Amino acid sequence: MAPYPLRVYRIPFSTNVERIALALAHKGVAVEYVDVDDADRSAVLAVSGQELVPVLVDGDVVLSDSPVILDYLEERFPEPPLYPADEARRAEVRVFVDWFNRVWKRPPNLIAAEEGKPEPDRARIAELAERITDALALFEALLAGRDFLFGDELTAADVVAFPFLKYAVIWEDGDEHRFHEILRDAMVLDDRYPRLEAWIRRIDALPRA
Repeated sequence: MAPYPLRVYRIPFSTNVERIALALAHKGVAVEYVDVDDADRSAVLAVSGQELVPVLVDGDVVLSDSPVILDYLEERFPEPPLYPADEARRAEVRVFVDWFNRVWKRPPNLIAAEEGKPEPDRARIAELAERITDALALFEALLAGRDFLFGDELTAADVVAFPFLKYAVIWEDGDEHRFHEILRDAMVLDDRYPRLEAWIRRIDALPRA
């Protein structure tokens, strides 16, 4: 346990903040949240030199970017772990986390960017949305015979993916983020994805710090 509460700067409905909240709860680490208005991120800029959340403050350490923060938490508070002890299985989870952040997240970000253009390319948007939809089968397959993406225990893979995949099932009143609507609209679950829906509800029931 830290000798003082960690501070995390957050905005409402942030997927990347939820990653950190899940990880902190899993590790039993106390946190003090600093709530920031999405329209005025001057407090985030002042503490970190940039405007994205989450920002973690641990004494003299100031970190932004959720993957960086997750790695820091794993090193700072190794128990209980978010990565398997076995070297090969740990590498598999790291490959998934990297793929999710660099590859899976790209289509929804590109859709949001395309929609912001004066004349969006609707065919391009449809093609990108199809990539999001097509990936659902991969997550369903990963959950065959197990409760979590890489086994019977929560790992960084679940923490990283859930805040985005949850929009296939869960919508929170008051969430006006267009990025989240893109995810919701592209990930309509049907009877082909029972394991994925069960996993979303399983993770949703876990505590957040």
